[in-house]
Amino acid sequence: MDKSKRPFLKSKRSFRRRLPPIQSGDLIDYRNMSLISRFISEQGKILSRRVNRLTLKQQRLITIAIKQARILSLLPFLNNEKQFERNESTARTTGLRARNN
Repeated sequence: MDKSKRPFLKSKRSFRRRLPPIQSGDLIDYRNMSLISRFISEQGKILSRRVNRLTLKQQRLITIAIKQARILSLLPFLNNEKQFERNESTARTTGLRARNN
């Protein structure tokens, strides 16, 4: 058959399989800070399973480990460093919003 007679067949694209973020030897534990810190955003939030590319079981274990580390003060609950670094442009826009409301 010609390719002109098969208009709806998609071309086979090769794709590179992504490496899993957690290897089989990695221990998911609240003390393993190098592993846990990969799954936290800059604001200190736990990243979603889709972003992390983890299995459901791995995501559950990571979440529990992060919460244990927060309770034991190994990790902060919030990362508020950016709140205090306000430059003049944001101060002006927030002042304008306050006057309009």
